[in-house]
Amino acid sequence: MTDDDLAALILTRIADIAPEADTADADPAMDLRDQFDLDSMDFLNFAIALHEALGVEIPETDYPRIRTLDACVAYLRGKGVA
Repeated sequence: MTDDDLAALILTRIADIAPEADTADADPAMDLRDQFDLDSMDFLNFAIALHEALGVEIPETDYPRIRTLDACVAYLRGKGVA
């Protein structure tokens, strides 16, 4: 899986959680919560969706490390997602 594939998967999970979110023009450096108007429950569901899709456990203490698209891709790479 390339970084672009991983980013697409992340954006798909966001769209699943927040269907009104326009993920087509996502800014990879902008905070996902601000960019897509995600509340804390949405963000929790996002972390769970990533776990279900990729098998990566994301503890709540690591949530700040997945706040942007770029950071999320890097975090998942660091967890061994290939």
